Amino acid sequence: MNATAEQAQSSEKFDVAILGAGMAGGLLGSVLARNGVKVLLIDAGVHPRFAVGESTIPYTSSMTRIIAERYQVPEIEPLASFKGIQEKVAPSCGRKQNFGFVYHVEGRPQDPEQINQLVVPEWQRTETHLFRQDVDAYLFNLAVKYGAVPKVATKIADIEVFPEHGVLLRSDKGEEFHASYLIDGSGFRSPVAEKFGLRETPTRARAHSRSLFTHMVGVTPFDDAKAARSHKQPSPWHNGTLHHVFDGGWLWVIPFDNHDGALNPLCSVGLQLDERKFPAEPGVSAQEQFDRFLERYPEIAEQFTDATAVRPWVATGRLQYSATQTVGERYCLTAHAAGFIDALYSRGLTNTLEVVNALAWRLIEASKDGDWSVERFAYVDSLQQGLFDIHDDLVYCSFVGFRDYDLWNAVIRVWESTSILPTVTIDRAYRTFMADPERDEQVFRDLEKRDVPGLPAPVGQDISELLGFTRSICQQVEAGTLEAKAGAAQLFERLRTSEFLPAPFELGSPDNKCFEATPALVQSAVEWAGTDAPAHIAQLFAR
Repeated sequence: MNATAEQAQSSEKFDVAILGAGMAGGLLGSVLARNGVKVLLIDAGVHPRFAVGESTIPYTSSMTRIIAERYQVPEIEPLASFKGIQEKVAPSCGRKQNFGFVYHVEGRPQDPEQINQLVVPEWQRTETHLFRQDVDAYLFNLAVKYGAVPKVATKIADIEVFPEHGVLLRSDKGEEFHASYLIDGSGFRSPVAEKFGLRETPTRARAHSRSLFTHMVGVTPFDDAKAARSHKQPSPWHNGTLHHVFDGGWLWVIPFDNHDGALNPLCSVGLQLDERKFPAEPGVSAQEQFDRFLERYPEIAEQFTDATAVRPWVATGRLQYSATQTVGERYCLTAHAAGFIDALYSRGLTNTLEVVNALAWRLIEASKDGDWSVERFAYVDSLQQGLFDIHDDLVYCSFVGFRDYDLWNAVIRVWESTSILPTVTIDRAYRTFMADPERDEQVFRDLEKRDVPGLPAPVGQDISELLGFTRSICQQVEAGTLEAKAGAAQLFERLRTSEFLPAPFELGSPDNKCFEATPALVQSAVEWAGTDAPAHIAQLFAR
């Protein structure tokens, strides 16, 4: 054993070192430190700082509640609701009562019939537009409060792994840190991925997109725009996350000032473009690219007549990247270090929380019994690769769907199925846990018994098969061997005949463009489950 290995063995001070003190690092650090794990939290930057990934979805909030209760960190629970965040975390955040989608065709007036919306029912929950610099700082500070040791403004320059002893980290200033296990949640330029050559080249992702994004002031609510006057969606666009979709991409509008008493005048704006259809323009600034886009879509431009960016635009190359493996000897890549697809459907935060939940109990037990084996963490790799592939399927199919409204109108129902039923599944597990006086966490470990990585049982296999069918349709459309409208018809037929989808939800009806889970609709679904649902689905709705 060389001197360095001896030093790593004898000088270990931390059970877990976490690279990246963003939302993933702060959340995991809080959970681990609260449960007696010695945590080192390292970041190249400092808080507060700009970040996107600002929109929660019901699955995200449900997983937040699970983590808060399972790991006994009550300060995490307020992040599960808009009210909780406003009162306990960050009053700078916005409200999210819907996912809104407005379809545009270049050179044509927007057709008011070509809209879609999924309403987040206020009687059940309220989602949030996270002002990330405040939320991330809250979680970082929480981790430190529970005992995590912070090391910010520290860039890691080298990593050495000693399978029998742990990990040795060296900063660019010559500092050394020792831990039994390393979590890398830093991002695309992951030191671990770089050190061990883990980037999948080329990425297996089918989706292709690049991004331009910033924060702005003066963005006009789309409800006030001329193009929206004929719209009949159940919830105002400004009350949620608005997606303008078009052939080749989509634009997000995420306001932080859309509620009474709002303190934050900012609005997050991001343009996602298929870089094969809209290649980057050398020498053209991101602001100019955005302005040129608005010239092509004047009805979208109405929102931005008086808008001004308050920080420089960020322009990226292709967003998609992946890892051949996310778990290795004494390390795990997570969050955006593991891979990324696209901001569409706000699954980034969801995937982060899924992985934190799966990682935390393994790390807590490892800190007690000293078993840091690859085998103990193998499930986490399977989970992350599955989450990546599911999101890739959804984004790939959506971008193909953007070519034709009928196809897009069908694809969005597939996304709704991947959102609604998994949320019902984990909500049921949460209720079971909370109703148990012993708070037996086995119910959460049982959620890891999955037929399909990245999707909870018992709905995983059904959803996976529907996703596979949708991907096949979209591949044929992309290849030119199937007309988009014919593909839409096939997809709607599949949705109509899928027995696992609650019939009252009418996801297979092309005219049912706005979905709102009213109490009456939920009751109808419960009644359907009691009479017509397959047994494995019926159990999810049993009361």
